[in-house]
Amino acid sequence: MSNNLTIVEHPLIEHKLTLMREKTASTASFRRLLREISMLLAYEVLRDLKMETIEIETPVAPMKARTIQGKKVCFVSVLRAGDGLLQGLLDLVPVARVGHIGLYRDPVSLKPVSYYNKLPDNMNERTTVVVDPMLATGGSAAAAVAEVKKAGAQDVRFLSLVAAPEGFDAFHAVHPDVPVFTAAMDERLNEKSYIVPGLGDAGDRLFGTK
Repeated sequence: MSNNLTIVEHPLIEHKLTLMREKTASTASFRRLLREISMLLAYEVLRDLKMETIEIETPVAPMKARTIQGKKVCFVSVLRAGDGLLQGLLDLVPVARVGHIGLYRDPVSLKPVSYYNKLPDNMNERTTVVVDPMLATGGSAAAAVAEVKKAGAQDVRFLSLVAAPEGFDAFHAVHPDVPVFTAAMDERLNEKSYIVPGLGDAGDRLFGTK
């Protein structure tokens, strides 16, 4: 593995992820837990945001206080499952700008193909967090990050819920400069490129289409 991988360890994250993995978890429960975990993960992903000091007045006295510096953070959701992580991040950082990237896997080449790309302006001045719950083969993640880099993003991080070693290695080979944050590094991929033990198809479980 690499120094660019952070497995965010916290009892609440592990507990909630265990509940999500259970195959009997309802759609509503899965959706709520993913939103809650994403808020907990955000603390680690955004830990090193640049700060500046400004002057404000409290009801008692003037003071100098720290605030986030520069353009607003940008969260980029990889459709469709990325929206599950996105909601919790926006609960925590409601002023953030939001981008969406839609990808599908070509049935012949098995490579990701972009069908939708909508990103904010001034990406070069924003801390950008690309979100997708499952880092499986790494193909979609790498393609999404390539799109935000093409738009000018320089400070880019990738956030997933569960990752496979094969996916991280493939992603890191293409984007060695992009730190990856995840709640769990699972064992492997199976013959269908599903993460084992994983939690199934995150999009289907999130939207009730399983």
